[in-house]
Amino acid sequence: MEKAKLRTPFFVVNPKSYLYGDEILALAHKADDLAEKYDLDVLFTAQLIDLPRIIDECPHLTPCAQHMESLVPGRGMGHVLPEALAAAGVKATFLNHAEHPCTAHELASTISRANEVGILTVVCADSVEEGEWIAALEPDVMVCELTSLIGTGKVAGEEYMRSSTEAVKAVSPRTKVLQAAGISTAQNVYDAIKYGADATGGTSGIVAADDPFETLDEMFAALDRARTDFHGEA
Repeated sequence: MEKAKLRTPFFVVNPKSYLYGDEILALAHKADDLAEKYDLDVLFTAQLIDLPRIIDECPHLTPCAQHMESLVPGRGMGHVLPEALAAAGVKATFLNHAEHPCTAHELASTISRANEVGILTVVCADSVEEGEWIAALEPDVMVCELTSLIGTGKVAGEEYMRSSTEAVKAVSPRTKVLQAAGISTAQNVYDAIKYGADATGGTSGIVAADDPFETLDEMFAALDRARTDFHGEA
């Protein structure tokens, strides 16, 4: 199965376990409207139980699982089967997030399985060094985020963003790099693209905002400006 294509810059909305049910569906509808308005590619993560509704009702989003495993059809109670995700319409999956880390062997095996079923891999790395060895596995997207900044509202500086992006690209030029930890304002979004990232996104910066919908509006507008300024697209 052919994978979804991601145009740069793109955005990831990642509510983790903060939202579920009708609340996450409402946020997905908002993100879907903005994806259509700005003609931007948007990965939207959700609990497995919520993904089918989002897939059915939000056609402009790239639905993304929060985790997947290298399991093959057969035995494997309680695990996340790649074929089941693909059959449900899931187009991408996060892997090796700080809140759900993988062993090196499992990460390599899961990336291989994702390639088999046509699911994009969005793999997290905590340092430049970790990013370099994971890049050798050629994931579709690398999330270069310092674990220490996740959920803090503090973002990595220009030096880290540029050096980690360059390190990944040196090993795997085709891998897109997302700079994400601590993203909470429109300026953070703009700066991430300015400093060389292919994408950015947020979690607590969105869901814990006084008005998550307004925050998304501002972030998407900033991403659109960055696309024009740094990617030469309107």
